[in-house]
Amino acid sequence: MTSIESSDSLSDSLADVLAGVQRMIRRRLRAGLTEPRLRGAQIDLLRLVATRPGIRVSDAAKELYLAGNSVSTLVNQLSRAGYLRRGTDPADRRSVLLLPTEAATARLGDWAARRSALVREQVGRLTDEERAALAAALPALRSLARHLHEEVEGA
Repeated sequence: MTSIESSDSLSDSLADVLAGVQRMIRRRLRAGLTEPRLRGAQIDLLRLVATRPGIRVSDAAKELYLAGNSVSTLVNQLSRAGYLRRGTDPADRRSVLLLPTEAATARLGDWAARRSALVREQVGRLTDEERAALAAALPALRSLARHLHEEVEGA
């Protein structure tokens, strides 16, 4: 096997494994939900607003790589569900600022706590060697994520 074939195989395997792990985490966490399920884009917007309260719709669209009208649709859906509220920018009354509600903060916090507990439980089932291999891979995975982010930001 050449190094290019090896690299392609590694890349494909890594992409498949990361997607599979993420999909299984979401599936397991959805099973315990008592509230209506939110779509991925809705969750992405809620997380962004929770980390950057007061973000403008246009800035959220840019950050999420979505069209402005798509974010406006998400804002309307999440506002009706009680997770987002709109504020007015005092510097520009035409601009809408997005703010999370207490319900959004609680839901995101619950999701994060449940996700952490699930992953902690599953990592605990691994052997010491497997946990060490995951720990050793974290810097490379962080670097990969940073490169992907930088490439998208530069585009």
